[in-house]
Formats: sequence, C-alpha cells, structure tokens
Amino acid sequence: MESISIFEMIKVGLGPSSSHTMGPWIAAELFLKKLTEQNQLQNVNEIFVYCYGSLAKTGLGHGTDQAVLLGLSGESLQLINPAEIPIKIKLIKEAGKIHLSAQHEIMFDYSKHLILEKSISLPFHANGLSFQAIINDGEIIEEKYYSLGGGFVATEETNTISNYCVLTPYPCHKGVQILKHCKNLQISISDLIYLNEESWRTKSEIDSQALLLWQEIKTCVYRGIQQTGILPGGLNVKRRAAEINNKLLLNKNYSNQEEWLQSIKSGDASFNTINKWVTCFALAVNEENASFGRVVTAPTNGAAGVIPAVLLYAFCFTPNFTEDKVIRFIITAGLIATIFKKNATISAAMGGCQAEIGVSSSMAAAALTECLGGTPEQVLMAAEIAMEHHLGLTCDPVAGLVQIPCIERNSMGAIKAITASNIALESDPAFAKISLDEVIKTMWETAKDMHSRYKETSEGGLAIISVNITEC
Repeated sequence: MESISIFEMIKVGLGPSSSHTMGPWIAAELFLKKLTEQNQLQNVNEIFVYCYGSLAKTGLGHGTDQAVLLGLSGESLQLINPAEIPIKIKLIKEAGKIHLSAQHEIMFDYSKHLILEKSISLPFHANGLSFQAIINDGEIIEEKYYSLGGGFVATEETNTISNYCVLTPYPCHKGVQILKHCKNLQISISDLIYLNEESWRTKSEIDSQALLLWQEIKTCVYRGIQQTGILPGGLNVKRRAAEINNKLLLNKNYSNQEEWLQSIKSGDASFNTINKWVTCFALAVNEENASFGRVVTAPTNGAAGVIPAVLLYAFCFTPNFTEDKVIRFIITAGLIATIFKKNATISAAMGGCQAEIGVSSSMAAAALTECLGGTPEQVLMAAEIAMEHHLGLTCDPVAGLVQIPCIERNSMGAIKAITASNIALESDPAFAKISLDEVIKTMWETAKDMHSRYKETSEGGLAIISVNITEC
C-alpha cells in the first residue's frame, strides 16, 4: 500500500465543510479540466449540476451550492477572499450567467441548473454529485464525483489522493507497524514520520510546511476572537469566542497576535481558566469556519477547532513548548489521521461525527502525548482512548449548518484529547486492553451499522428538532 503525506491530512482549507464545500469545489475544477482537455470548454452551451445523498440533504447549509458555482467560475479555493464570496454568488444568481473557468460565459439559472436530488443516493459514496455539460452540437459530457471528506475527491475509477501517494521506507498503515518501526530503529514516532515524509520533501521543507500551518492556526484563532455578531445561515447563532477572550484577559490591550499570546501565557493558569481558554480557541476556529472563513483542515473543516485548541493549550500552558515541539505536534497528528483515512473514514456522511471530531480528538491526543515525552506506545494509547470515547457519535447538524452542535463539539473533542493524553502518560500501555488498530476497526464497523439518518443527512437526532433560538 502506498502512503499518504501528513500534509494531505492537515492543510489550509475554506469553511464550512471539507466534504460539502471544498470537495464539490474541487470536483467542479476537475470537470472543467476534463472539458478543457477534450477541447470542449468553449463549446459548452449549458451545464447541469446534480447533488445526491448528503450533499443534497445538507448541501445548502454547508455551502455546496456556492462551492460548485465558484468552482465552475474558475475561482481559486486557496486564494479567494472569503469576504467576497457572497458578492460573487449574488452576481451569478442575479445575472443568470456563469463564466466557466473565467473564460466562457453561458446562461445559468440557479433554480434550474443546480438540482438537489434529496431522494437519491449514489451507491459508491454518500457524497455524490454529477456534472452534465450540453455541447453546442447536442453531445453530452458527464462525470460523477464523490467527496470523500478532508477535501479528497474521487470518481469510480480515480481518486485525487492517488496523485500524491508514494512508497515510503517505513510504511505506517496501522498502529502495529508504527510500533514495530519505532522499536527496531529505537526512535520516536515523530522521528519516524520525518524519515517517511522525506519521500515527498526535505526535512527543512517539512519544518517550513508545519510552521506555515502553525501560523495559519494562530491567525485563524486570532481572527476568530476579534469577531462578534451573528453567524450566517438563519439560526441566529451568536459568536462567543470574542466575549470569552475579553473576559479571560480582563479586557487587556494588545495590538497584534504575539502580544495576545503573551497576555495569555502570562495570565491566570488555574484549571478553570485553562479549560475556558481551550474552549475559546476551539470556538474561535469553528465560528470562523461557519462563516466561510479560512481554517486549517485537520482532518476536516467541521472538526478544524480541535487541533488548534490543543496545540495552543500546549503552547500557552505547558513548560518549554518550543517551535520544534509545535512541528512534531503537527506531524504526529497528521500521521494518526492517515491511519484513520486508510482503515476507516474521515467523512461524517459515511461514519457520523465519530469520523470527524472523534478522529481529530485522536490526532490531538497522540500529538500532545508525543510532545510531552510519551513513548510510542503511550502516543498510540492516547489516540485509542480519545477515539474510544467518541465511538457512535452521530452527525446531526441542525438545519444542515455546521453550527449546532458542531461548534461546541470541537471544544469537547479538545478537552477529551487532553484528558486522553493525561491518562496515557500516567499509564503503562502493557496493561492496555484495546489497541488503536482495534478501536479503528470498531469505529468503521460502527460507521457501517449507523443508520443513514445520523450521517450528515439532517434526518435524525438534533437535526429534526424544531429550533427557534438566538444563541447556540
């Protein structure tokens, strides 16, 4: 089996959903690429987009429709200014036209050409969408795509992740392999990751990429703690991170990100205060995510607040948390994500929220344990404990929005990760009864047994409760 780079699992993304926003956006880009390669882009007369399964049922709340329109327009997922998205979407709807790949203008009636097939699910994957281009001579060019979670997209024959897979010297497809390599080489898990990641990039490039993600994480949280008001979508959910931040800092003045972090580090470090800071960090990220903000996908957008919350906890409240430890935190978290990706799922539409918050909590627990001096066995034990206590967690977003209960769930996942790490660091893994590989297998079996109403369809659980609230 080929390996996945950890930087495919932790990367810069755009809210509110990696599977429902980023994936469809990338699928639209892939379809345009197909039309261009067949020299048919300029001959397109009409395009229909069909969304199936979870993409149809919760797509509007997750921004699937907007992602498709922007992807077809040739907008860059990585470069677009999130603040401009509503304006661009409004122009397309009002004009009734779309510029394919910013090159070829065609008529596009939002109510006619974008179809949500809520009663149809494609057998290959719960997140399916189909693009159908009508060419001037009457020919129809069609392709089905599947959004697999984490921004990965596949057809029934290909998968975008395969473009980046290579054979590494020390394959880490299961936990047992990680422990075997670490024992044989007498090295830590993060040292093992370096050896494998050098199949894609140099050690210097690994460090640089990890630090870039660290900067994105800090920027996202800092942006989130400065924003107030109501989140978009109609539920009237109030942002809370800014208010919590101000209370904890006693309204101290700071003029930049570094001064803000220093204020936190030099302030109260009681258990209750630290707990509130972890909550604040997680809320800040996922309030940004809910507002179509730029976040670090880890391993998904709906679960993007867990890694930042635990990493900032470690940076602000544990002794001597150096830049090197930041890097090792990020790469260790990424490795754990690859194991879940290979052996189960990171898509809530396939596995419920255990596949998102559960996986991110497992990633964070392992990463924290690695950086606090845990053995390889304790690192995997922490990952196992965190997932064990997320098994069966459903995905039931109210109104199909990544807000209730998703935002708060990130803070809960972060706290569980810290607790799992503490338990593992105070335990002897030789006495553990369940391995990480066993809990991943159980998680996947649970996912397959879980009813579809609890898999990001808004057909069960909290999603069907009639809510009329002003605050989450």
